[in-house]
Amino acid sequence: MAAAARGARVTAVDVSRRALAAAAANLLLDRRRVRLRHGDLLAPVAGARFDLITANPPYVPSRSAPPRRGIARSWDAGRDGRDLLDRICADAPGAARPRRVLLVVQSALAGVSATCAALSRAGLLVGVVARRRQPFGPVMTARAAWFEERGLIAPGQREEELVVVRGVRPL
Repeated sequence: MAAAARGARVTAVDVSRRALAAAAANLLLDRRRVRLRHGDLLAPVAGARFDLITANPPYVPSRSAPPRRGIARSWDAGRDGRDLLDRICADAPGAARPRRVLLVVQSALAGVSATCAALSRAGLLVGVVARRRQPFGPVMTARAAWFEERGLIAPGQREEELVVVRGVRPL
């Protein structure tokens, strides 16, 4: 929405039809034009190249594999929180035009260094460009004891750090 408000041609992809319906309603209310595509990550735009790719995938570690449907699909990302992050790191760099940017939002609980390393291996110049600490929401609070058991958080910790990783595709 922000990029469309600044005049950019925007394509949004989501696997959730409900998320796309909500986006369509918001676009109508704000009178913005965005191409909405249903599908898994880059599949609906295969072969396209972009100046900016943003991703806010599910990144919350969970006790089991991510669900195939339902609301938990919005946050559950496997035991290490990386099920979609790893796929984005592998596939998105090839969809970025030279000298263009990929921005990925994730929780520090899902391995920021792993994201940076994967994007570097894919040929991008990488850095963390934003960090923000915030209190746990309901999903994270419900899993806090499990996170403590796994050593992902300190005992009693009830906040997480959100991180934006930036990768730039060189010439």
